[in-house]
Amino acid sequence: MLATAAGLALSLAACGGDDDPFEEGDGDSTATEGGGGGGDLTVGGANFTEMVIMQEMYAALLEDAGYNVDIQSVDAREIYEPALESGEIDIVPEYLATFAEFLNGAINGPDAPSSAPIATSDATETVDAARPLAEERGLTILDPAEAASQNAFAVTQEFADQNGLTTLSDLGALGQPITLAAVEECPDRPFCEPGLESVYGLDIVDPPLATGFSTSETKQAVERGDAQLGLVGTTDGTLDQFGLVTLEDDQGLQAADNLVPVVNTESAGDPAIAEVLNQLAEVLTTDDLATLNAQVDAERQQAPDVARAYLEDKGLL
Repeated sequence: MLATAAGLALSLAACGGDDDPFEEGDGDSTATEGGGGGGDLTVGGANFTEMVIMQEMYAALLEDAGYNVDIQSVDAREIYEPALESGEIDIVPEYLATFAEFLNGAINGPDAPSSAPIATSDATETVDAARPLAEERGLTILDPAEAASQNAFAVTQEFADQNGLTTLSDLGALGQPITLAAVEECPDRPFCEPGLESVYGLDIVDPPLATGFSTSETKQAVERGDAQLGLVGTTDGTLDQFGLVTLEDDQGLQAADNLVPVVNTESAGDPAIAEVLNQLAEVLTTDDLATLNAQVDAERQQAPDVARAYLEDKGLL
């Protein structure tokens, strides 16, 4: 879902300069191992709100530590990941489980993520499985934050209160047919309709409403009662505007898509860089990230301002 959200377009959106972000020489970093506290770094990644906020936070932390930082946001992992491996980009924020299976498919074959997945609902297990694969590609995975941006399923607060619902298991125990508002591919996605049915015993009315992932259409369908359940994101900061709450994935259907820095080992493998970025892992929560997203998407604040204010509030700047 997250890969779809990032899109497959090939346009570039560069922040901090008008030059081609991947022009030869632009991404060369002087922050080599043992350097510490200085040098040039490029932070990159996908060009949508949550990722832009994360890039801004990484950049602010690194600049505060004495590095010169350029931000290069692009439209898809298919663009930024090769640039990360080559050192044209030094650091990206990633989603742990999604990136783990990206590496799994790249190294072990395209069928590996479905036939032999390495990502689980446990962040520690997933990062331990992914790190050796990252090393094969010249990359280092740093510490994941508690914040996890992954699939979630929402109901109205009224429906939850009337039925005493806090978890997806509670919803399954109701034993009533459920209309689901989700992406068109939901019936074929193991973490969507098939998982809800096999793990939680939900009786999903076919076909689900094809309203998209965490879109206004999905949230409005649940708000109106056209659907009882909607596919949203854990870091969607607008759910309360629609009177919605998410139900806890208490049996671990979703994989651990915690936010995590990934660095090019050669150009940004300095332990000082890891120390700077790992500070964020110690404080950033899912609720925090949802709030930051809402400040940008709903309140129309600027991502750099939102990122810096959060870091200052947490005492990291």
